[in-house]
Amino acid sequence: MKAEPMLIVAERINSSRKSVARAMETRNAVFIQNEASTQAEAGADYIDVNAGAFPGEELECLRWVVEVVQKAVDLPLSIDSPDPEVIKGVLPLVNQPPVINSITLEPSRLNSMLPLAADHGARVIALCQSEERMAESIDDKVRLAGRLVESVIRMGISLDNLYIDPLVYPLATHPQSAMVATGAVERIMREFPGVHTICGLTNVSYGLPERRLINRTFLVAAISRGLDAAILDPTDKLLFSALKAGLAVVGRDDYCMDFIAAFRAGRLG
Repeated sequence: MKAEPMLIVAERINSSRKSVARAMETRNAVFIQNEASTQAEAGADYIDVNAGAFPGEELECLRWVVEVVQKAVDLPLSIDSPDPEVIKGVLPLVNQPPVINSITLEPSRLNSMLPLAADHGARVIALCQSEERMAESIDDKVRLAGRLVESVIRMGISLDNLYIDPLVYPLATHPQSAMVATGAVERIMREFPGVHTICGLTNVSYGLPERRLINRTFLVAAISRGLDAAILDPTDKLLFSALKAGLAVVGRDDYCMDFIAAFRAGRLG
């Protein structure tokens, strides 16, 4: 795997997008492969694949997507499903150790997913969410992160393979959510050496105008607190530019070489 200061999980092949759902339903391999190739060229480290919009057919659809994507790009996949049976049915098809997206502290999900991750050498995205409730405060998120760390260690999985998502909620309904999530990132990175933190960006701006502006501002704020992975659209030029600039500003891009390389390649907006 590439040694990058920021791991990018590319999010576009998700059945919540109507165009992607249509392509999955009609088995339009060209469309799916174009999405994969475009994201790979834009700097993705993993290609996320999600077929959750097809209940009862999710496994069959996701198996098709995995095979199609792997014919187009030589990148590992992020297998995106809350269903352990779907994950189990897809893992034998992957060509490289994947990311499992995602686990929580809910016993049925945790106890089914972690053995699969251990057996396949997979990285794991773990949400700060328990069987009782979502974590609302920094302390709550860090406490749940600690339980996730303990569970992973018990299973014999390296902490380097653990990506903790503190979960950010929409600012429109949770005005302090971004500050709480970034504060949790900072404490998790400090209190659990060796783990990684990851966030999806789209929740934070839900219900607001100019969502992309909110998303990239949140990303830079999270980078400044230590975030080292993100689930995002790498083809969004302004977002990618904010990511590269943010890494340079916080000292995670020696001599700004990655930023300069992105500029020379015409990838900054």
